Amino acid sequence: MTQASSAHTENREHVFYSWAAQETSHPLVVAGAEGSWFWDEGGKRYLDFSSQLVNANIGHQHPAVVEAVVAQARELTTVGPQHAHAVRSEAARLIAERAPGDLDQVFFTTGGAEATENAVRLARLATGRNKILAAYRSYHGSTGGSITLTGEPRRWASEPGIPGVVHFFGPYPYRSSFHAADAAQEGERALAHLAEVIELEGPSSIAAVILEPVVGTNGILVPPDGYLAGVRELCDAHGILLIADEVMSGFGRCGEWFAIDHWNVVPDLICFAKGVNSGYVPLGGVIISQRIADLFARRPYPGGLTYSGHLLACAAAVASVRAFEAEDVLGRARALGSEVIGPQLEKLAERHPSVGEVRGLGVFWAVELVRDRVTREPLVPFNAAGAEAAPMTAVTAACRERGLWPFTHFNRVHVVPPCTTSPEDVSLGLSILDEALAVADGYYTG
Repeated sequence: MTQASSAHTENREHVFYSWAAQETSHPLVVAGAEGSWFWDEGGKRYLDFSSQLVNANIGHQHPAVVEAVVAQARELTTVGPQHAHAVRSEAARLIAERAPGDLDQVFFTTGGAEATENAVRLARLATGRNKILAAYRSYHGSTGGSITLTGEPRRWASEPGIPGVVHFFGPYPYRSSFHAADAAQEGERALAHLAEVIELEGPSSIAAVILEPVVGTNGILVPPDGYLAGVRELCDAHGILLIADEVMSGFGRCGEWFAIDHWNVVPDLICFAKGVNSGYVPLGGVIISQRIADLFARRPYPGGLTYSGHLLACAAAVASVRAFEAEDVLGRARALGSEVIGPQLEKLAERHPSVGEVRGLGVFWAVELVRDRVTREPLVPFNAAGAEAAPMTAVTAACRERGLWPFTHFNRVHVVPPCTTSPEDVSLGLSILDEALAVADGYYTG
């Protein structure tokens, strides 16, 4: 048996895959990766327009990050979270220094779901309140609490979830729930809606509002200017904490350390993971404002994780942050968005009637596909599966056949390559997407 066939067999026999029916799951066996590319056991190369799960912000196998993990492993692989270590302290300092306002303490987790879980726990303990407001069209993780916060169909199978979570509508100008005429009006009406939800739920019972500053998996929804500042004002008016879930949108993805910096808004808690070290070793966490951290100066925080601040993960984070600055990754991400991705996607929209809208920031973009531009009927129905999802399945297959690995969700293709991807490779990927969109055009009825 060859190594490749052995890998296929053992995957089938022993690996249980997430979000998948096991018998119909056919995972690609990845043999290697470098930069913005990865390849299978047969040597076929794919341009990674998904950054895996929108986490490989610094690209694959960055030599400085790999060497930092190796060097730390030689020195000391792990110590429990009850101890201190220089690399853990350095990672926390570097992360806190790049956070806005007085967010100066870091509670480490091993991923984003644990980060949102602990952010909610901190908010409830800090305020003495129970309710958490979370948006529809959001994803906050798949643990018991984080999946309850999530505002999309992956939540349904896990209900009933934790008590006290109330969902609200965030802004989505292209498919406005508020019948808004433009983005500015959408922001105003979304804020009025949130204010009403707060009033009806009882402001004194609400611990926090949690939101993705730029919604990720559920559409790359960039909020209208003024919306996040308005949410901050509503929270301040009622003693409610603001939690920014930056697991996907942070660490360069939107051209800033944190997407919320784009609007100069300071939350009380920031959840991070993914791009902090591009998943080289699992790491996440919550950045905590000093006023919340001070509440636990003499009061124990009732939570913890065996692998909180794992040394190998922290070493990868330190090297990643330093590489981001040495290589101006934030500037490169902004330039990719404004000079390459945005303009070229607009041209794709002009050529393909199936493109209803393109939107994004930095290296965080969505192409929304429709059957009719006038009615905005999606290319596939909401939460489509099986035969109903065939048009998107065909678009995805057309990309992969041509050596492009896309990130797709519902009726959208997301353009989310590593932030370090060259303009030439981004243009190559968009040219492949251009070809694949001819498949979507074949389903256009408008």
